[in-house]
Amino acid sequence: MTKEVLDYIETHRDSLLARLNDFLTIPSVSTDSSYKDDLQKAAQFVEDYLQEIGFDQTEQLPTNNHPIVYAEYNQAGPDAPTVLFYGHYDVQPVDPIEQWESEPFTPEVRNGRIYARGASDDKGQVFMHLAVFEAFMKTKGALPINVKVCIEGEEEIGSENLYDVLQEKKEKFAADFVVISDSGMVAQNQPTILYGLKGFTGIEITVDGPEQDLHSGLYGGAVRNPVMALSHILSTMKNIDEEITVEGFYDDVEPMTEEERALIAKVKGEDYTKTTGVTETVSEKGYDAKEHTMARPTFEINGMYGGYQGEGTKTIIPATATAKITCRLVPGQDPEHIQQLLVDHIERVTSTGVQVAVKKEKLSSKAYMVEPDHPLIQKAAACYERAFEKETVFVRMGGSIPVVEWLDAIYGVPIILLGFGTPEDRLHSPNESFPLDSFDQGMKTLVYYYDEVSK
Repeated sequence: MTKEVLDYIETHRDSLLARLNDFLTIPSVSTDSSYKDDLQKAAQFVEDYLQEIGFDQTEQLPTNNHPIVYAEYNQAGPDAPTVLFYGHYDVQPVDPIEQWESEPFTPEVRNGRIYARGASDDKGQVFMHLAVFEAFMKTKGALPINVKVCIEGEEEIGSENLYDVLQEKKEKFAADFVVISDSGMVAQNQPTILYGLKGFTGIEITVDGPEQDLHSGLYGGAVRNPVMALSHILSTMKNIDEEITVEGFYDDVEPMTEEERALIAKVKGEDYTKTTGVTETVSEKGYDAKEHTMARPTFEINGMYGGYQGEGTKTIIPATATAKITCRLVPGQDPEHIQQLLVDHIERVTSTGVQVAVKKEKLSSKAYMVEPDHPLIQKAAACYERAFEKETVFVRMGGSIPVVEWLDAIYGVPIILLGFGTPEDRLHSPNESFPLDSFDQGMKTLVYYYDEVSK
């Protein structure tokens, strides 16, 4: 049944790439309000394409910021399953622009990759699904299953309006299962089933001391230095063995099973020293780097600042110091509870002579995990293998996609994470790219998958 569809994708590859280029050319940067019109252009591009494909219903659902593109195809019949496909059309800023080797919104193919902001995250992967829907409609006159589409324009700013829309229009988005392509594979051309995501939460600590910066010679020894006080707080929160030392932090962590450790051990994946430039990896005592990144919680200082930052020396005691902290969580951990544990710990260890304020991150999410042996997961693994001609590996990912937890909480249906990005894609960085191998074999995977789940 799929031969004609695959032939269509192959013979129309150049025109499909040209259309993807049109999508990538739109600078839909959601973090900057000056791009608001471009976000609207990107939403219109998606809606126009869905209309052209032949979806029964297409519309742009307004939010307090950027619209959600919704579409529906229900001609496969009442006995056919319904999938909700989620993606996003917004992209990250391009800074620092001087580090790009080509214009970020002028797509360019080099060495088997297409370079542009959004090529991998997430326009390229969204487009692959739309192209597959087109191929089915052009060759078969129908899609093999019923499809609902939700493509938003605020993922890169925390999907700040999506949850309310999903709750308000629960029936509209209801489906038998969800497919998301906003993730990646452990290595290029290595089919990868992502069966779990970490949760996320964070805080910001501000330590205030004197009313203004003070002369360190005149006042050193008389007042507490806020940068030193902040450094002390942070040093008590994680030890040299990468173990988080906040009381109660690990209490609700679900232990890894031996079966899961065996699954992770089979993953060759990326060489962290090559992709990051570090000289060696570090991980929580008792776990290797793969296990730690995929299946154990983490605590990271994302930024720390205070005092003089300019050239040379300025002999001061800073008036204030700040640190930003985020934690990636695993199943069993509640983000709000973790935030409170961090606050309680900070209150216990704060030095005298300073005042501490803690701001809790508003955007938090719980971890998500689906059983690797779920039939829809096993079908996805088989379709990956068929397209890439290589055995599929199963992993959990250290990243977080809040919409996954929301969809799980609201609908309780399986969420299939079919990602085709690679570690070399440089997401959120200059010179973002997407392998054309992923583009070609990924669309084959999707053709096989949508055909298989229809059965």
